[in-house]
Amino acid sequence: MDWKEEAGGLKREFDRDGYVVLRGFFSPEEVREANLQVERYIAEVLPGLPPEAAFYEVKNDPDTIMRLQGMDEHSEYFRKLNYGERFVGLAELLLDDEVEVRTVQWFTKPARVGKETPPHQDGFYFKLEPSEALTLWLALDVVNEENGCVRFVRGSHRRGMRPHQLSNVLGFSQGIVDYGDADNAAEVAIHADPGDLSVHHCMTIHRADPNPSERPRRALGFVYYARRAASDPERGKAYQKAIMEKWAKEGKI
Repeated sequence: MDWKEEAGGLKREFDRDGYVVLRGFFSPEEVREANLQVERYIAEVLPGLPPEAAFYEVKNDPDTIMRLQGMDEHSEYFRKLNYGERFVGLAELLLDDEVEVRTVQWFTKPARVGKETPPHQDGFYFKLEPSEALTLWLALDVVNEENGCVRFVRGSHRRGMRPHQLSNVLGFSQGIVDYGDADNAAEVAIHADPGDLSVHHCMTIHRADPNPSERPRRALGFVYYARRAASDPERGKAYQKAIMEKWAKEGKI
């Protein structure tokens, strides 16, 4: 789809709800190519990367990879997507600013073993001031309640940062501690077909259930920071280092 034709409506919806969904953002042919590129990356690139490049539900079992990190650093295909106008332009529209291009990740909940994603706000990890960033989440499979669709708490991006604490879920080191009935009541479950794109603000609370189904739940994630958001690189590096050391010690990566 050409999102520019609906730019005004997309911006209003994003500002109101903290997320927006664009149906058919990728064509079926583009989805097939993206999946092929992920398969190539796992087979040819990942074996030469350090352990923190991939998280597994079952360590070193490629069938249970639940996240690939920094794919744009090792693949021209993903780098071109990340810096392309199609994604960057949409991010600049929704953040109302020029953006700092960050990273490409592959998120998946493997069939039968994919674990839950605890409720959280990405801004807690990003360490920005102001907390102005977003994630574009491109579905590569049919996604619904059966295989752990993402659930957003509508309007939560306008209500500040919630308290987080350490989570035992690999890849999501922090979760909201006071997630309650009001949050559950405001949740919106996002169903998606391959090629649909959801975009959420880094302050929007979201979570996902486990995947007990026979179907995987694969998606690509693209992260962009607003230029006006100042990051603390040393604080961010120290946080990531501590988390990686913890997971390595526990045998998770």
